[in-house]
Amino acid sequence: MAAKALSFVVGDYVVYPKHGVGKVIELQSQEIAGAKLELYVLRFEKERMTLRVPTNKAEAVGMRKLSSNVTMSEALATLKGKPKVKRTMWSRRAQEYEAKINSGDLVSISEVVRDLFRADDQPEQSYSERQIFEAATSRLARELAAMEAVDEPTAQQKILDILRAAAAIHNK
Repeated sequence: MAAKALSFVVGDYVVYPKHGVGKVIELQSQEIAGAKLELYVLRFEKERMTLRVPTNKAEAVGMRKLSSNVTMSEALATLKGKPKVKRTMWSRRAQEYEAKINSGDLVSISEVVRDLFRADDQPEQSYSERQIFEAATSRLARELAAMEAVDEPTAQQKILDILRAAAAIHNK
């Protein structure tokens, strides 16, 4: 078995790239196909999902601890930037946005949130744009909430306040 580069303990909040913020609820040892496996058992409350990740595969799948304050500051600063409007086809942009969200990288997720945000005075988003925007915002808000020990709606409100303030500056 490879040396454990990552080690999480019960009670740690972790980020699993495809699902966002989860909590390590237990460490299990199971025998599967004759091999003994150590597993992290993660609980994702919002999705009501439990995931078991072999401890030796945690790094390979991109599982990580919550971001540092520096990374979160960088992500929130990204939200204040001017949105980058791409003129490529929506299907291509949607794929890029999904890839950024599933990367688990906080700054990339912030870019998606920033680029898809629509202020109240701007044209309405399409259904698929709104879906991707909400997925990215939720992912960012859950990590912010876990880091600041607040609930997700409070974190989401903080993100929207930053976006609205930035939109007021950029849309003059």
